[in-house]
Amino acid sequence: MGEGDTIWAPSVLPHGTLGTLSHLPQLQFGRRMESKVSEGGLNVTLTIRLLMHGKEVGSIIGKKGETVKKMREESGARINISEGNCPERIVTITGPTDAIFKAFAMIAYKFEEDIINCMSNSPATSKPPVTLRLVVPASQCGSLIGKGGSKIKEIRESTGAQVQVAGDMLPNSTERAVTISGTPDAIIQCVKQICVVMLESPPKGATIPYRPKPASTPVIFAGGQAYTIQGQYAIPHPDQLTKLHQLAMQQTPFPPLGQTNPAFPGLDASPPASTHELTIPNDLIGCIIGRQGTKINEIRQMSGAQIKIANATEGSSERQITITGTPANISLAQYLINARLTSEVTGMGAL
Repeated sequence: MGEGDTIWAPSVLPHGTLGTLSHLPQLQFGRRMESKVSEGGLNVTLTIRLLMHGKEVGSIIGKKGETVKKMREESGARINISEGNCPERIVTITGPTDAIFKAFAMIAYKFEEDIINCMSNSPATSKPPVTLRLVVPASQCGSLIGKGGSKIKEIRESTGAQVQVAGDMLPNSTERAVTISGTPDAIIQCVKQICVVMLESPPKGATIPYRPKPASTPVIFAGGQAYTIQGQYAIPHPDQLTKLHQLAMQQTPFPPLGQTNPAFPGLDASPPASTHELTIPNDLIGCIIGRQGTKINEIRQMSGAQIKIANATEGSSERQITITGTPANISLAQYLINARLTSEVTGMGAL
């Protein structure tokens, strides 16, 4: 291949719970294929995106930005962290493949170091795996999974890492989360194999990238009115949320025993219930549940939804939350759960 040749290679992207979205196609797929030969053959320049929550981002940045500066200098990769007061942030790593794998290794080992430090203050004896979440265009996920799951099984067996491709696309995007967990070495080998698949199977059509939503201000409800907390004061919230709260209360499909829902003109007194599922990182589930379940009970009462939290499963870094109710119940429950997450991640205190 001559010096002037160009090959179109895809962006490889990384996961997570909460965005203004640009519906423009993602213009990151055009990557220059260098003629230089590296350890893995041709040294391709590409982009990987990781989805991280607040504590993970803080770990990567380090005190006064020293950790991320060191990672940039030692790996030679460009590492950018999305702006905004969001419970989740996108970490974009761009560069030649060897630089990307170095940066990835540094992040994986930093997360393992964090786990070891946490365990020194914890009675837990078994070390949890390092977990990273990639964001990948949905059109490439079929190639990653392979016919009958053959490709993903091959990656798991050859690297020793656990790999899970989310069934649903991330909100307001055409991307899916790919969660990788294991030892740092297993994760690095796994990412290398995923990159090969992404390069061999470019995305089809335009990709609408996932952008985490900005954090919402904590909210309380009293007397049928929604209030946002600003400093030490409760400020009446815009009408939309108050209406949503009132609608959720009117349409609660699970009335207390012995009671029935009052009929409202123009409203079905018992709209059909539907179900929505969320996944929450294990280290944030406590802020949703609260001491002796106080917070989750408050969210159930405020939203009128039934909320079930699945038991922790071995080897998983996430817990599943199932919300059942009318669309209004579910929307309000999601809003309140996200507000709890935000207050935890940004240190804004309890709702």
